[in-house]
Amino acid sequence: MGLIVQKYGGTSVADIEKIRNVARRAARVREAGNQVVVVLSAMAGETDRLIRLAQSACPDPPGREFDALIATGEQVTVTLLSMILNEMNHPAKSFLGFQVRIRTDSAHAKARILEVETAEIAKALRDGIICVVAGFQGVDERGDITTLGRGGSDTSAVALAAALKADVCDIYTDVDGVYTTDPNLCAKARRIDRISYDEMLEMARTGAKVLQPRSVELAKKYGVPICVKCSFSDEGGTLVTKEDKDMEKEVVSGVTYDRDQAKLTVVHVPDRPGIAGKIFTPLSARNIVVDMIIQNASLEGYTDLTFTVSKKDSREACRLLQDVCREIGAASVDLDDNVAKVSIIGVGMVSHSGVASRMFTALAQEGINILMISTSEIKISCVVQAKYTELAVMVLHDTFGLEQKRD
Repeated sequence: MGLIVQKYGGTSVADIEKIRNVARRAARVREAGNQVVVVLSAMAGETDRLIRLAQSACPDPPGREFDALIATGEQVTVTLLSMILNEMNHPAKSFLGFQVRIRTDSAHAKARILEVETAEIAKALRDGIICVVAGFQGVDERGDITTLGRGGSDTSAVALAAALKADVCDIYTDVDGVYTTDPNLCAKARRIDRISYDEMLEMARTGAKVLQPRSVELAKKYGVPICVKCSFSDEGGTLVTKEDKDMEKEVVSGVTYDRDQAKLTVVHVPDRPGIAGKIFTPLSARNIVVDMIIQNASLEGYTDLTFTVSKKDSREACRLLQDVCREIGAASVDLDDNVAKVSIIGVGMVSHSGVASRMFTALAQEGINILMISTSEIKISCVVQAKYTELAVMVLHDTFGLEQKRD
């Protein structure tokens, strides 16, 4: 007998019939002799509706009340699924975050999990009950409801799988696995059978929407295998697991893109110690995440500093930097939000040379100018003009032959 954690996203529980489909899947796994924990998101579009409702009541709602409101979406789906399972003669019990006691910090709307208490769920599992858990939410030390941010139900599922020492965490979506690139953008995209934690993490961070990055971080830390499957089909699937030697045979495993990028340049910055800290500290204080950073070579004691942030943060970042410019004596702040980031990822890069030159040459041959470059051991990212996003993805997918399955 195994212990399986299943997670279903919003499209998988968008209406009663789809929730019945989830019930049938969970029941099938239970009938096979396994213990089952099901983690659910809210119905598709429900969280966005609740956010709009909050903002119509108050443009800047208090974090505690905001989380208490938007966490109600998952309460609906877990109770409905539990009702349906019980009606099918499969004992089931719903749990909200505070009932499981998924303990988090108090950073409302982007809380981080500190601990998952398992006593209540473990007892229910021993009694043969299917446990249906609300994803995306937890509770802080004051007893206040917290939420984990976009994609937080993935993180909830993996955290539960780690705490319960589950055999696998199955993440059900509307696609049948992880692809070499977005199949909606590139017709040659191919499903990947197995991918390493590190590759999946880089893909998630650079634009792939299949898994939330924090969930992959947790899976890697605690050795939880993740299987990405389709809610509406038994075909396919991608296993996210530890790296093995066969994975290194593929130089590049995937191409990702992220249109949620804005490029900021602080012009004519005095080149002296402490200036970078003065530029980035106000951004950090406002929880604005900085991605790629480039500093030009110093010329006569001055330089330019360019970096990227999310588009949603770009206006606030620009406003904060105007004040910094006056303080440090920089000339101006330039904002360009008509850009995108295109990345190639693969553990094989570690042992193969010439990958960067192939990428840069392929883009140049299509007349695509590279505005910024960032690298890691297994990733190369380029910022390009947004209008070239689709072309860049297809060119790189062809350049590295990703449509061909390796043996």
